[in-house]
This record gives sequence, structure tokens and C-alpha cells, in this order.
Amino acid sequence: MADLKKQIASGKIAPVYFFQGPESWLKEEIETQLKAAIFPSENEAALNTLVLYGPDLTLGQIVSAASEYPMFTEKKLVVVRQFDKLKKVTDKTESQRQEKSLLSYLSDPPSFTVLVLDADEIEKTELEKAPYKHLKAFRHDFGAIKNAEIFAAERAREAGWEFEPEALKTFSGYIEPSSRLICQEIEKLTLYASNKRPERRITLDDVCDCVGISRKYNVFELEKALVSKNLRQCSGIALMIMEQEGQKEGLMNIVRYLTTFFLRIWKLQTPGAQQLSLQETAAMLGMYGRQEYFAKNFIGYARQFSAAETENAILALRDADAALKGIIPSPDDRFTLLKLMQQLFN
Repeated sequence: MADLKKQIASGKIAPVYFFQGPESWLKEEIETQLKAAIFPSENEAALNTLVLYGPDLTLGQIVSAASEYPMFTEKKLVVVRQFDKLKKVTDKTESQRQEKSLLSYLSDPPSFTVLVLDADEIEKTELEKAPYKHLKAFRHDFGAIKNAEIFAAERAREAGWEFEPEALKTFSGYIEPSSRLICQEIEKLTLYASNKRPERRITLDDVCDCVGISRKYNVFELEKALVSKNLRQCSGIALMIMEQEGQKEGLMNIVRYLTTFFLRIWKLQTPGAQQLSLQETAAMLGMYGRQEYFAKNFIGYARQFSAAETENAILALRDADAALKGIIPSPDDRFTLLKLMQQLFN
């Protein structure tokens, strides 16, 4: 996405964009950047931006709308949301005609239109079918955020800020891996921190104050108790986290954080991992920049858990996730948590 932003910022505007994936916030961000690059003012952008919705349209109607000349301006922006939910055309001949119409449009797009086709996540097999296969050259994927730490660090850096290592670890442990939530919280954090100090860094205190995290009961402290293999302390901290955040949301954060924790240990326990340099180890664990500091911790953690303990923990976390999703029956979230804690120490 960074490359796409740079292209637009440099004035390299493509005639067609096909966005697919669940991260609507990031897609909207690109659309906003396109408007600013295409139109000289917000008023002109509002007058010459046409937003359409897939369920109301056929492929032919989209091509027709994009082919119409703009009024009183050189360019127009056409955004089609829910492009993956177009009206079905049952007549085979008509469907083929509309597909040919799209191919003709794509072979020589009009210079006066920027067409954005915005779809939710589409199965890989479906992407190889019409109309998506014809849009391969214009496709940009906006997949779900896999590593909240990396994404949060990059977003802060884009804004000219940097997380201190402990701050980033705690922040990513509490924030759902959603671009919308992460970006909104970073915006609040930078505003809050800028009123406290001239240095553009985000501290653990900033995260605790602004995001509303307890300094005593947080995933950072939970990790310490886990490594010391203190079941009572782990359960107590985890229960307090759930009380602070709401039972289900708190449990989801704990399961997500501990899953990342044990998967990193599992990676370090694979053959050959101990021969890697610290930088290589950090990259394998998905830790970059100042987060490399924590790679040393995980090298030590990997020696404190046996391979069997790690495997058992991952299986226990999988069961807890299934209970949260209703796949495995559970009386309530508190029971799920306490059961998880017991299984982690078996």
C-alpha cells in the first residue's frame, strides 16, 4: 500500500483501481488521497465524485457510468462499492456482451474517468473468474492486518512518531488487529503525547493513559507471570483484564496475545532457529526496528518451555478461540479463561 500511496502522491494516477479485501479503512484512505490528487478543491471533488453500489448495478451499467463525460470539469471519480455483489445477469448472451464491454473499456480507458472498484475479500478461486480476472493488472489487495505491532509501528512512523518498545507491545496487545481501530487510536495517542513533550515518541505511560490500560493488570504483566509459570498470578491478572475491558473483548485480546506469544516460541523451537543471528530471529518473529529488543526475551522464553508445553498451549488457545466463537460449548467467558489458564500449565 505504501507504494500505491507514493504513486498517487507523485501524480501517477491509474485510470482503474480494483481494491479487494476486508480493510475498508485503508481503501477509503486511498480514495481520499485520489480525490485530493484529482481535484483542486473539496467542492469540486464533491461535485464530480459518483459513488455507486454493486447490488444496484450490472457490469454494463458500471461501464456506461464510467464512460459518460464529466460536467464542467476535466475529470471525474467513479467509486463502485460492494463490487463483489453485482446484480446477476441470467441471460448468457447479455452476460457475455457486458463482459466484452468491460474488456473494451479496460483496453482503452477514457482519460476523463478514474474508476475505483471496491470489493470485500474475494476467494482466490473466484478471482480467477470473470469479471475479476480481467482486472488483475489493476488489483490491489487489502488483506486483514496480520501483525498489529508492525502495522501500528509503520502508521506511527508515517505520522513522524515512534513507539517505545514497551509501549508498542502493550498497545498491540490490546488493540484489535483492525486498521480502522489502530489508526484511530494512534491519532489519539499522538495528539495526547504532543501536548506532553516535544519529542515525537509514544511511551508506555501514554498508552496506559490514553487507551485506558491498567499499569498493573495488562498483557505485559500477564506475560511475566506466564514465563514465571505462576498460575494464580496469571489467572488473577487475566481476570482483571477481562473486568477492565469487558469479558468477551478482554478474553479475545488475551487469546490473541498469548497465541502470538506461543507461536513465536514454537518458531524458536524449530531446528536451526537457535543458529540465527538476533536480527534474523527478530525478522522471523515479526519484530522490526526497536522491537528487536524483545527478540532476546523470546530466545530466553523458548528455553523455559518444552516443545510439548508449547504444543499443549497452542492447542489450548485454539480451544479457547473456538469457545469464544461458539464452536465449542462453554458456560461463560470467565469459565473459558480459567480453563485456558489451567491447560496452559498442565
